[in-house]
Order: sequence, then C-alpha cells, then structure tokens
Amino acid sequence: MSGGFKKNLQYYKFCLYGFFKNLRFFEAFLLLFFLDKGLTYLEIGLLYTIREVVKAVMEIPSGIIADAFGRRKVLISSFFFYIISFLGFSFSGNFILFAFSMSFFSLGDAFRTGVHKAMIFNYLKVNNWADQKVDYYGHTRSWSQAGSAISAAIAALIVFITGAYNTIFLLAIIPYLIDAVLIWSYPKFLDGEKTKLDKSKLIMAFKEVFSGLKLSMKKPALLKPLISLSLYTGYYKSVKDYVQPIIKTLAISTPFFAYLNNEKKTAVIIGIFYFIAYILTSIASKNAYGFNKLFSNPSKAMKISILIGFMSGVIIGLAFIEQYYLASVIGFVIILMVENIRKPIGISMVADNTKDKAMATILSVESQTKSLFAAVIAPVLGFIADFYSPGISILTVSGLLIIISIFVRPKNKKNTQPQIN
Repeated sequence: MSGGFKKNLQYYKFCLYGFFKNLRFFEAFLLLFFLDKGLTYLEIGLLYTIREVVKAVMEIPSGIIADAFGRRKVLISSFFFYIISFLGFSFSGNFILFAFSMSFFSLGDAFRTGVHKAMIFNYLKVNNWADQKVDYYGHTRSWSQAGSAISAAIAALIVFITGAYNTIFLLAIIPYLIDAVLIWSYPKFLDGEKTKLDKSKLIMAFKEVFSGLKLSMKKPALLKPLISLSLYTGYYKSVKDYVQPIIKTLAISTPFFAYLNNEKKTAVIIGIFYFIAYILTSIASKNAYGFNKLFSNPSKAMKISILIGFMSGVIIGLAFIEQYYLASVIGFVIILMVENIRKPIGISMVADNTKDKAMATILSVESQTKSLFAAVIAPVLGFIADFYSPGISILTVSGLLIIISIFVRPKNKKNTQPQIN
C-alpha cells in the first residue's frame, strides 16, 4: 500500500500500459531521423505542429466516440493508428509523406491520452481513492518513464547493429500490439456508460471545450494552473528532441569509444543519455508528491519548477553557443525531470478546482492548450535554428518564456490549499 491506495492487479495493468506505451524506440532518434532524411529544422517544427493540431482537434470528440463504442475499443483502435504511422515513417522519404504519417500518429494520440486518463480517475473514484490522484498518477507515470529508459537502450542497440533508423519504427509495432491486448483485459466497467453517437453530440463536444475555456478564463484559480501546466508541457514537447543533434556533436568530439565510427558512437551515447535521463525522470515522477509537500501550497511548487525548467533552457542555449555540450545535455535532463514532477501536481490542481461533471471538459481544455503552445513553439524554434543555430534558438525561446511565465503563475488564496493529499 502507498499513500492509501492498494497496488492491486489493475494498478499494475495501468503501470504496464504506461510501460509498453512508452516503448517508442524511434523517440530517442526522431529528430536525427528527420535531419538524416534531409528535412530542415523548420520543416521538422511544422511536422510537430501538424502532430499537435491534429491531436488537439481530434481529441475533442474522442470522449464522445469512446462513450459510443466503449473506452477499451477506442484505446485499442488508437494503437492501430500508431502502427499505420510507424509503417509510414519507415517507408517515407519526403515532407508530404511524413506529414501524412504524423497525422495518423496524432490520431493515435488523440484517441488514447484523454480517454486513458479518464479511466484512471474513474477507477480511483470508484475505489474511493480520488484524494490520491497525485501519488497514484505519479506512480503510473514512473512506469512510463522506466519504459522510456528501456526503450532508449533498445533503440540504441538496434541503431548500433543495423546502422539504420527505419528499423526502430517497425520494431515499435510489437509493444503496441501487447498494449492493445492489455487494454482489452481491463474491467468492463471502465468502458463507461455507452451512449448513441450522433451529430449533435459531436457538435456539443466542441461547444463544451469552448465553454470550458470560457469557464477557465472566469476562474483565475483554475486558469493559472491550467496555463502554467500547458505552457511548460508545450515547451517540453517542442524542445526535448533538440538534445539529439547536440549529443551527436558531443559524440563526434569525445575521445571515448574512439574505435567506433561516428554513427555507432552517437547511438551508444544517445542510448546511455536517455537510459539515465528516463531513470531519473521516473524517480522524479514517483516523488512528485514529496516535491509538492516541500512547499506550503502546490502553486509555489508550480512557480519554482517552471522557472527551473525555463532557466535550464537558457543554460542549454548558452552552453551550446560556447560549445560546452555536456552542460547542454545535463540541462535537458533537468527539463525532462521538471516536466515529470510538474504534471501530477498540475493535473491535480486543475482537478481540485473543477467540479466532477466538468472534469472531462476541463482536462480536454488542458490538452488542447498544451497542444496549442507546442504547435506555436515548435516552428519558432525550427525557424531560428535554421537561420542561426539550435543553441540561439533554445536560448531565445526559453528567455521569452521566462518573461511570459511571470504572468501565468498559479496562485492560491492565503491559507487555502487544494485537496491533493
């Protein structure tokens, strides 16, 4: 038992879901893969924008579709969208084909993320563990990060042996098929009450998101943590892959593994980096509850952590410009850790400021908002990186976001604290 909830069979199913879901072997080499295919940083940024926009739009009706067909079926279908995208990436060779593949990947994300999160919260509510959201969600995310660590190590081994990036997309199909079977074994009550799918409900879903956004804007206690959480996640999603070309530069210049060619040296060092980084982020996610308790209220934890994250970006940019590549790499580890500490705390703050009947709508707004931020930040990073350098790009964007974050810091009223025991 941990923090009041039981580590029963379903707990481990939720954890294993996150573990297999994060066996995305391609992620550790994604930006290098696109650069190897001849894409510019701006084109890569635009692919990330396509990913976020398609996801944001399709995620809105995903709850309605899940209610009509059952959450488990919708989640399983999401993994088949992923598999189509993996095949597309593996055999594509230009921006247009990559854009189509990215769209299918986004469909998978859209029909997976919000639906599974709702299933976890529903399960906690049924078992009277709703007050354990931070701890429980942090535990499941720690398994996800452990999956990412193992994924990076396996991906590095694959690239080391084959010398090709395409293979990692094909092998990523295997854990996603396993996850589809795992989801089918979830209790049937997590499907939720099925309803008839009709046009009016789909239209209403979009209206509810806008009304949820309107509601958020009228309630500062909800709006500020919502934007703070989404802004950093959007930044994290846009900037995290830039560590890959920096590691490649570091690998070429390092005297270690001198007996290997540059491609194999890069694969080894990327594998080591991601394995260590994801182990650390797994620990960070599992201890989000403890980090939160260091402060008098969650808003202070959010304020401090977002500044740490953006300041790390500034340090990364400066270190890259001065060719201190190891310092840049360490900065990326901090950015990854901050995201995994903030997310359980931020999600809980949003949930605690929302009535149960509006929970799904507000969580959807949170997802759309972070996608919007990522869709804007990614091409800006790419544009500046093409004209100057990745270092100047990260430095500029991180510096601007420090200024913006000052105006979106979540606040708690004096002597008040959301209930996130």
